[in-house]
Amino acid sequence: MDTRAIPSTGARLPVIGCGTWLGFDVGGKPHEKPQRAQVLSALFDSGGSVVDSSPMYGSAEQVVGELLEQAAAHERAFLATKVWISGQRAGIEQMERSMTLLRTTHIDLMQVHNLQDWRTHLATLRDWKAAGRISYIGMTHYTDSAHPELEQVMRAETLDFVQFNYSIADRNAERRLLPLAAERGIAVLINLPFGGGKVLKALRQQPLPGWAQEIGCASWNQLLLKFVLSQPAVTCVIPGTSSPEHMRDNAAAGTGPLPGADFWKPRLPELGL
Repeated sequence: MDTRAIPSTGARLPVIGCGTWLGFDVGGKPHEKPQRAQVLSALFDSGGSVVDSSPMYGSAEQVVGELLEQAAAHERAFLATKVWISGQRAGIEQMERSMTLLRTTHIDLMQVHNLQDWRTHLATLRDWKAAGRISYIGMTHYTDSAHPELEQVMRAETLDFVQFNYSIADRNAERRLLPLAAERGIAVLINLPFGGGKVLKALRQQPLPGWAQEIGCASWNQLLLKFVLSQPAVTCVIPGTSSPEHMRDNAAAGTGPLPGADFWKPRLPELGL
């Protein structure tokens, strides 16, 4: 799988990861955990490493921690999670709990989820980074309406990562956030790369265009992910899935040609976009 540099350190990160919202919230369904273990194996075997979670995602952190421990695979994962609460003490307690659930003493990327009480948590995250408890600091959101506030934070603060929504049908991030991330040297994780699933569902009703083969795409998933990766400011895309087959399909988008804007512009109208 292709990798891209994290600007703040130069370390390389594989370009396709796995989100755990909904798909890994199966703590009360032990019969479903083996399939989620296969998802993680498919990610790692394909060369990926980023696993993104949050306390907001129900039992996802717990499930990821259990599965990584069972497979002795913590070293294969780039673990990203979030703090999603108000107040300094509450934030510290929540992040401590995340470490316990993920069965680790170190988290690669700790993010402030949806910018909630971000000023308070940012001070804690800087302390934790200095102490070596986390490697990177980030901010996240998932709606276009939050882009102006996220932009302000990106301009005012020193961050390692930002995470936001971007897809072939929702290109608002092209206007300000992606250029700003490149300018400020901030790594970018992309959520909702399939437009929340609506775009993918609609496109699956039509055949894959012939030109998809030119860029090594054998599925709509791969085509939509390659569109996102055509933005050089994007570091990694984190589509969520509970299917090992879909994880392998998604991971394949991280290999082969990655055409730029000139390739996509005349072809988007063919897709009704």
